[in-house]
Amino acid sequence: MAKYKDKDHSYSEEKEGVSYTCPMHPKIKCKRSEMCPECGMGLVKAEDEAVHETEGGKGHDKHEGHSTEMFIKRFRVVAVLAIPLIVYSELPEIFFDWEAPRFFGWEYLMLLLGTIVFFYGGRVFISGAYREIREKLPGMMTLISIAIVSAYTWSVYATFTPDETLFWELSTLIAVMLLGHWIEMRAVTGARGALKELASILPKEATVIRGGKEMAVSLNDIKEGEVSVVKPGEKMPVDGLVKDGSSEVDESIVTGESKPVTKKKGDEVIAGTINGDGGLKIKVTKIGDDTFLANVMRLVSEAESSKSRLQVLSDKAALILTIVAVGAGSVTFFTWLLVGDDIAFAVARLVAVLVITCPHALGLAVPLVASVSTNMAAAQGFIIKQRLALESARKVDWVLFDKTGTLTKGEFGVDSVLAISGLSEQDVISVAASVNSGSEHPIAKAIVDHAKKKGVDVLNVDGFERIPGKGAKGYVNGKNAVVGSEVLVNEHKASVPEHLLESVKKFESKGKTVVYVLRDEQFLGVISLSDIIREESKEAVKVLYDQGIRVMMVTGDSEDAAGWVAGELGIDEYFARVLPEQKVEKVKELQGRGLKVAVVGDGVNDAPALTQADVGVAIGAGTNVAVESAGIILAKNDPLDIPRIIRLSRLTYRKMIQNLFWATGYNVVALPLAAGALVAFGIPAIDPAIGAIFMSASTVIVAFNAVLLKRFSL
Repeated sequence: MAKYKDKDHSYSEEKEGVSYTCPMHPKIKCKRSEMCPECGMGLVKAEDEAVHETEGGKGHDKHEGHSTEMFIKRFRVVAVLAIPLIVYSELPEIFFDWEAPRFFGWEYLMLLLGTIVFFYGGRVFISGAYREIREKLPGMMTLISIAIVSAYTWSVYATFTPDETLFWELSTLIAVMLLGHWIEMRAVTGARGALKELASILPKEATVIRGGKEMAVSLNDIKEGEVSVVKPGEKMPVDGLVKDGSSEVDESIVTGESKPVTKKKGDEVIAGTINGDGGLKIKVTKIGDDTFLANVMRLVSEAESSKSRLQVLSDKAALILTIVAVGAGSVTFFTWLLVGDDIAFAVARLVAVLVITCPHALGLAVPLVASVSTNMAAAQGFIIKQRLALESARKVDWVLFDKTGTLTKGEFGVDSVLAISGLSEQDVISVAASVNSGSEHPIAKAIVDHAKKKGVDVLNVDGFERIPGKGAKGYVNGKNAVVGSEVLVNEHKASVPEHLLESVKKFESKGKTVVYVLRDEQFLGVISLSDIIREESKEAVKVLYDQGIRVMMVTGDSEDAAGWVAGELGIDEYFARVLPEQKVEKVKELQGRGLKVAVVGDGVNDAPALTQADVGVAIGAGTNVAVESAGIILAKNDPLDIPRIIRLSRLTYRKMIQNLFWATGYNVVALPLAAGALVAFGIPAIDPAIGAIFMSASTVIVAFNAVLLKRFSL
């Protein structure tokens, strides 16, 4: 039994061998009780215990059976049958002072047509109501079923008595409900679909090399360790490492970054990304559920099935509204009988009340907005793993950043180069990079990368020797060159020129690493290195301050290094040499003052603080522990995503409130009109078919308003 932890520390369980289905679409099955991907209704426990995935799953066609087109097909049949039922009703006489010619047995023909409409068009609602009642979760299907069963039962009775039947109301009601549900499904699937889009990213086939020949095979047939050939313009079919070739790859589906990324031998590629104009041979390293895309789909699925506090409120309100609808319908029915009206009118009022107060719009008000925001987040390059995290982000007072790997890149980079008189910075870098060209040490690699980036010559080195804890040496152009710490300077009896000493002290006071360069016992210059600050970090801090949010940096690094980074980024409060448990205490301290705290980190030492925080945000390239502890994951390691998350949270909350206000307000106004409570004031009662139009329109408006969230830029 798998458990999924929400940010309020409660757990939702995924029971093995138990599946959930939609009351309206029984072919939809899922492992968890979430929303139907077709119509957005809450799923109920299924009789068939075979478990399938709702999106992108195996062995299941979710369009089988109750498809979207099925509703429009049934609508057309019911609409045609409704024509004679309307013609032989009292409506032509009321509006046109005309009556259709009667013939022997016309009443029984109407009964036959009404019966076909009821069983053919209404069966889907009745079967859905059965599933709702079986799970003790009455809702929209239950109310519609009570309404049409009441109308049909009365009409059958009235056919054999002088009373008026409700066949025209029944037929138009079912027709409108079928059409309305078809429109709703199209609107809902337009608002949802993160997993559907992800599932469509991968190509159906891949080209692999087997027996020395290229052949096209299904993705399901690819084996780990095989080599796949990806031609220019094709999508990467698998996760793997570049074995041969180079190209620029569009990774925007993963990172949200539109700029192509250069890939060469040894670089990692991700399934679904798009190859540029170069051919690549990819060694398959991950297949199936282990791939990056499969992991993203799992996280998005968990996010779409998790519930925010507003959604829990919405679900409870929808259940209460169902109870109110049944109660109000019963009161309406008996009240009209007591005041002396005929039973046909009372049944019509009962049907109208039940239909117009269906809680579909209220039940969808929050989930649809949450689904749209989840899609928007994924498009921006951050994944909402827990909806509660996104909901809480709008109320964040403090953002606590880890330094290394979050605000900085977590890797060395050359910060400054100082040379003695008569030499240039390029001369110093050339000697240092040449000596270190064969070293795997992070500092050495940073110097070599800097030289290549600046176009500085990296010369051949002879007699390379690594000096543990001190540096390295070798012969460059026949001259003995030494690169390393101050200890090496002293050992070679060299000295740092006076005019450079002050700068060296400043470097050290900021926690930077200082490397000295010597050649033939002569001092050449100094190279300072530091953890590279991300280009986006400074702007991210500024935007957060502009949003009224305080920023703090909490790091295990030294005081000097922390102070320098904080100063560069304009962070006015920071804590250095902080242990993991101390990070948690800092979060608890702020929370104890009634403040909402977001923590952004990437390492194992950040995991406890990410879990404790109101909003935990993990850098996607960080450790699995950090990713699993967070509610939101940044795929492209961009600190600017933090203010974007907060803006999305605020926009999402606003849309949710708008939808809840509309869905609730609509019922407050519509219920008395359907019950006929205002008839005494000259306001006519709403007919069942008109009520069905209003109910469907309400749901479509909620879905449309949710989609409008996409207009906002983050």
